[in-house]
Amino acid sequence: MTKISELLATAVGPAVAVLDGIDDDGLDAPTPCAEYDVRALISHLFQVVVNFQALAARQEVDFGTTPDIVTGDWRARFGEEAAGLVAAWAVPGADEGTTGAMGLPARTVGNMVLGDLTVHAWDLARATGQEFTPDRSVLDEIGPALAAMAPMARKAKVFGEPHPVPDGASPFDEVLALTGRDPGWRPPGA
Repeated sequence: MTKISELLATAVGPAVAVLDGIDDDGLDAPTPCAEYDVRALISHLFQVVVNFQALAARQEVDFGTTPDIVTGDWRARFGEEAAGLVAAWAVPGADEGTTGAMGLPARTVGNMVLGDLTVHAWDLARATGQEFTPDRSVLDEIGPALAAMAPMARKAKVFGEPHPVPDGASPFDEVLALTGRDPGWRPPGA
């Protein structure tokens, strides 16, 4: 079984590239997550990356408020925090046992952040006219993991209802649809 840190190391590079490719003029653009524009989704993803470092270390986290991190050199800060996420999950034992207030298996928590990083990188890429395709090893991990989490995630309003996809949809389109996203979403006017 591939370690969560190795999968995160694979996922971080393409996600950071998407954030690096976001033009400041596009920060108010809508995203496939109706509740977030690009700026708010960047701040949310930044908070996820920071908090899941703490969860890897069995520390308490607060998702109560999301600060606006899109100031100064936010792209470099995101890259640094994403590298910190990989390092936090690479600590021996980080993906073993349980973590978080709900006492979930650490591997499940690791899959949560891997899924968030991957799906939100797609959200941001799609919203800003970039391409994004996750590595197959990441998809092989998050597909079954997110499917197992889906009922709990829908109850918590983290996932929407599944979006229909045609037969033969790609594995990534299936993952996106599972989370309630329309894999064919495009920005208005695109």
